[in-house]
Amino acid sequence: MLDIEDIQLSFGGVKALSGVTVNAETGMITSVIGPNGAGKTSLFNVISGFYRPQKGRVTLAGEDISSLKPHQRAYRGMARTFQNIALFHGMTVADNIKLGAHTHLKSGILSAGLRLPSTRNEEANLDKEADEIIDLLELDKVRNDQVEDLAYGLQKRVEMARALIMRPKILLLDEPVAGMNREEKSEMSRFVLRVKNDLNTTVLLIEHDMSMVMGISDAIVVLSFGQPIASGTPDEVRNNPDVIKAYLGSVDETTQNAA
Repeated sequence: MLDIEDIQLSFGGVKALSGVTVNAETGMITSVIGPNGAGKTSLFNVISGFYRPQKGRVTLAGEDISSLKPHQRAYRGMARTFQNIALFHGMTVADNIKLGAHTHLKSGILSAGLRLPSTRNEEANLDKEADEIIDLLELDKVRNDQVEDLAYGLQKRVEMARALIMRPKILLLDEPVAGMNREEKSEMSRFVLRVKNDLNTTVLLIEHDMSMVMGISDAIVVLSFGQPIASGTPDEVRNNPDVIKAYLGSVDETTQNAA
């Protein structure tokens, strides 16, 4: 579904990404992990179109989207949540979710103002889609609540719902369980798996919580200082000596630091 090939990204003399290649298979969950400063968010910004790399290519469902702007990538079927919640306060859960469908709405100002039959049909279909997403993510009890009144974990779930109503080919999740307690993390993991299994949505996620990553991922790519050092299944990555060194340091380094 998504191919990122040999990405090179520099800011002045600082190399943020070097030779990064990631393949997100259709209908699977692929996770990108690495220590702080490994280049994970920079990679997501390249994929989303916020950063333009000096070298490399991004392909979505066989189409080269490397030169497209973020909103053009959204129209092609790319949706993203962010590490920091970006919901619209003063609006209900349902209204926040429906805002995500703007890429698919066809009614203009005139037809909406005149309440033409085509607009009413489009609104009815949008309400139906929103109901399906709300049911999928178990948000029915809070659908009419103001988003700012929700617990943090619920707000993150609303943000994912807003991305899903875009009918994405691929869903990019930027640290979906950051700041959550254990129960909230467990719930979010369950919902990410539900999105994959029930909607057959391809998921690419960045996350620091290794319990979540190892529990739900089909494939994992590990970055360190902007370079890929390992990829494979959770078991392969868990036992890779380069990954262990990147996270824990080598035995010699550990001994030296202790001394």
